[in-house]
Amino acid sequence: MRNIIVAQSGGPTTAINASLSGVLSEGLKNCNKVFGALHGISGVLSENFIEFNNYSETISEFLGRLKISPACFLGSCRVKLPNHNEDLEIYKKLFKTFEKNEIDAFFYIGGNDSMDTISKLAAYGDSIGSPIRFVGVPKTVDNDLICTDHTPGFGSAAKFIATSMLEMAHDTAIYEVPHVTIVEIMGRNAGWLTAAAALARNEYNTLPQLIYLPEVPFDKKAFINDVKAELSKTNNVVIAVSEGIKDKDGNYIQNDTATQDKFGHTQLSGAGKALELLVIEELGLKCRSVELNIVQRCAAHISSKTDLDESENLGRMAVKFALEGESGIMPVLKRLSNNPYKCEIEFSKLSEIANKERLVPRKWITEKGNDVTDEMVQYLKPLIMGEIIINYRDGLPVYENIAHLY
Repeated sequence: MRNIIVAQSGGPTTAINASLSGVLSEGLKNCNKVFGALHGISGVLSENFIEFNNYSETISEFLGRLKISPACFLGSCRVKLPNHNEDLEIYKKLFKTFEKNEIDAFFYIGGNDSMDTISKLAAYGDSIGSPIRFVGVPKTVDNDLICTDHTPGFGSAAKFIATSMLEMAHDTAIYEVPHVTIVEIMGRNAGWLTAAAALARNEYNTLPQLIYLPEVPFDKKAFINDVKAELSKTNNVVIAVSEGIKDKDGNYIQNDTATQDKFGHTQLSGAGKALELLVIEELGLKCRSVELNIVQRCAAHISSKTDLDESENLGRMAVKFALEGESGIMPVLKRLSNNPYKCEIEFSKLSEIANKERLVPRKWITEKGNDVTDEMVQYLKPLIMGEIIINYRDGLPVYENIAHLY
């Protein structure tokens, strides 16, 4: 191929730069020029590009730091691309930019909404007979893309959550008075991340005792009864709850009024706090809520090596598939076995992935809906394995410079 361009979109993760590293390493070996668009599709529209060939003298060192650095080196955006029959001019402008820069392939690293964008570009390209190849590269801590066993970024976030839960179990164990700790974890509709809290349990730790996912309707009365039952056995109750839990009527359990983003997704806030106040009101004992928030997706110091290695390989394979002539696709992970853990990389059509959501199977949640099954735990365990090596300076991790984003 002549030149290629890559961009990142949506919420950041600790592994999205590892995928970028894979795209760049393979692209620089096989293409004349490799461009990076700053801030997703917005950067393509404004031609706000970085040319990575200029990094050639220190490329291996750069790619090594990039792989372990959190968030999006190229910046991100949350721009919803309209259908081409709604706004043809945007597509004409984008393809004119591709033609001007002799772009043969465009790689978009992101989650569900990003796959919608790259899928629309691929469809429009097909409609006008464009030879440009469009390939999506998966990422999302939510782990909710279909057609793939799991998504880059999820394993590292799961590792952080499990570690944090174990550390909180140690912290809360020191008190003799009855108390409840509620930990709110990301997950609008899919409870994969919250399920990872179960990995904190070991030979001496049984916390968290209760785990609530959005796939099962949340009942406040049943919740209070669950808490009472645990308090009858111990003074220390720790609960993991998805931010997106909702009642049988579909109403989110929240402390604040919800708003919506440009994609129509509810911006959630306050499930943990709402349950904290409920416990205090109903049980009259000490209760605190902890919202992990964005730290669960950017804690690169505790990344999963399995996650980063797979993410880098998915980036490489995206370029290889494009070189083979594939377009309108996304590389996916197919699990072959749990023990020993083994995955292979294939690809699926973007049209089968975009705007679809993969939820936790009901059979992986206990009948009462307040915990996860061993099958879920066995699925999760391999994804958090392995530690990365990080260089430190002045006591802090050394990540890749992102001054170009300020």
